[in-house]
Amino acid sequence: MKTIQDRYEKKDIQNLPRALFEGRIIVIFSEAEADKAVDYLMAQKILGVDTETRPSFKKGQIHQVSLLQISTNDTCFLFRLNQIGLPDSLIKLLEDCGTTKVGLSLQDDLRQLNQRRDFTPGSFIELQKEVREIGIEDMSLQKIYANLFQQKISKNQQLSNWEADTLSPAQQLYAATDAWACLQIHEEVMKLKRDKNYVLELSSSTNKES
Repeated sequence: MKTIQDRYEKKDIQNLPRALFEGRIIVIFSEAEADKAVDYLMAQKILGVDTETRPSFKKGQIHQVSLLQISTNDTCFLFRLNQIGLPDSLIKLLEDCGTTKVGLSLQDDLRQLNQRRDFTPGSFIELQKEVREIGIEDMSLQKIYANLFQQKISKNQQLSNWEADTLSPAQQLYAATDAWACLQIHEEVMKLKRDKNYVLELSSSTNKES
């Protein structure tokens, strides 16, 4: 029987073992590479997705989304949108209804992707909505993952330069882990809902409110 919490305390995350994607990471620099990657991805039933944007440290300065990462359980593709834009093949994948894409805060990601090129989103699952169905109220990837797996997703690279000429190994691993983690969360929630083999613990703040 698995125990999950409606709200996971941030202070409890620090001492958890680190979660890392251990599969293949393939960086995509050209439309030809993107076409080949999409052929592979569209043969999958479900994918984890996430994006990264170069942080802005000046008032009024806004950057377009720099990176789109799409992951299976063992392979993650990092599409460098600041170099290739959104080619037709990626638009086809994003609009496809046969391959489901799962992610967190998808409304923000899809809005940013639409600013690069207009498209109509196909089949997507919002994890924030999905985890609420089993009683988890947290909204962040780090808290949700810690709650379900008792592991920590590091956010050390979040504010790094995602438009750098070359992404560092640490950046690549960070980006891949986030997309892969979305897929792991979805699969775990589906398992818990199917087997009903979990107990939900309510936080003290929830008890006080009720």
